[in-house]
Amino acid sequence: MDILQRLARFLDRPLFPWKKLIIGFSVAQFLFEGVLGIRQYRVLQKTKPPAVLQHEVTQEVFDKSQAYGRAKAKFSLINGLYGQIQNFAFYHFDILPKLWSWSGDLLLRFAPTRFTGEISQSIVFILAFIFIHQVVSLPSNIYQTFVLEEKFGFNKQTPKLFVTDIIKSNLLAVVLTPPILAGFLAIIKKTGSQFFYYLWLFGAGLQVFMITIYPIAILPLFNKLSPLEEGKLKTDVEDLAKKLKFPLHELHVIDGSKRSAHSNAYFFGLPWKKHIVIYDTLIEKSETEEVVAVLAHELGHWSLGHTTKLFGISQAHFFYIFALFSVFVNNNSLYADFGFHSQHPIIVGFLLFSDILGPADNVIKFLMNILSRRFEFQADAFANNLGYNAELASSLIKLQIQNLSTMDADWAFASYHFSHPILSERLKALNWQPTRKVEVKEKAEESEKKEDTAVTTGRDEL
Repeated sequence: MDILQRLARFLDRPLFPWKKLIIGFSVAQFLFEGVLGIRQYRVLQKTKPPAVLQHEVTQEVFDKSQAYGRAKAKFSLINGLYGQIQNFAFYHFDILPKLWSWSGDLLLRFAPTRFTGEISQSIVFILAFIFIHQVVSLPSNIYQTFVLEEKFGFNKQTPKLFVTDIIKSNLLAVVLTPPILAGFLAIIKKTGSQFFYYLWLFGAGLQVFMITIYPIAILPLFNKLSPLEEGKLKTDVEDLAKKLKFPLHELHVIDGSKRSAHSNAYFFGLPWKKHIVIYDTLIEKSETEEVVAVLAHELGHWSLGHTTKLFGISQAHFFYIFALFSVFVNNNSLYADFGFHSQHPIIVGFLLFSDILGPADNVIKFLMNILSRRFEFQADAFANNLGYNAELASSLIKLQIQNLSTMDADWAFASYHFSHPILSERLKALNWQPTRKVEVKEKAEESEKKEDTAVTTGRDEL
């Protein structure tokens, strides 16, 4: 496209301060999100639940939810500052060119000659980049898992499982990164200035491939999927799928409780072959009708075409990213400002371009959250029209209690961050009229120890 080529020439200006621009974007985003976080923190200091929840949520649960929200807000602020320091250090000390040079030296010393080109060096570079990022992120991940989540009763991971997950994730990266990155770079090198068309097709094919192999080769590495046992729940879910003509292939229970007390349900798969996955925690803490109501909401997304629309939007987003990248892929001034004077590695250009794209991506994220919240209301209405009004409202309240989810939110913070409406908005849309206090189902052995006490574990991704 001529307009992209003209834009590329316009932006390739000698001595243009790209590094300052990218750091400025990052700092501006951190400050903006910090202001939103302060606004939300004020809401988290309230001592009374919203009026619509006053009959459903005890003061004890509300206080604990507020405390959990404040703890997460503080962690987010400190972790964001830590991330800013990391980014500044990476750029200030020219880590990227040093890492690129080290990757090349490593290949020259240990790899055969045919593996010393840009593609091989890029693979080593990215794997090293991923490893470094994991190392510097390890303290915050450990704190979040074993301190913050542990304090509020959500963490179920052992240190052994935590380490095992890291090892498996790295092995997965070592297996998947080389072919994917090699294909990405080969397309750009061989298809000229119009590479973004071919890259877009490659990305779409890759998405379909990953959707296909995920339940077969990836998910079992981290969780165990078991067939849902025969009984009323299985019968009701299968009847619901038949009623909606949902192409249900398998119905699974996932052992989410081995890592967390949060709960959820979702579906995945190709258009003609879908899998429904229910967290064991959701089954344990909910009545059968409430689990079916959750799935009615999820299948509402499918029936209303939300998944297809979001897939289409993601494809348009990928095309937009790859098309804009063609503007920067050969930008000499961009590479030079980050210490790449004689070499212009494509993968480094893509990383830097991703940082430049940050502000625009935040706008897209904001718009996608607006659309997502609209889809959530529509899926709630779909389940309501199927006759699950009371069951859906009850399950939403239970998940809110179980997860200690934020029960109120600042409008600006919610607009920017939340992909789901807050509970009070969803109950209002459902015309919820409480007839009894919602109670969370407990295991028999827990009930013997804590009579009439609500369990406060779950997840808010419904």
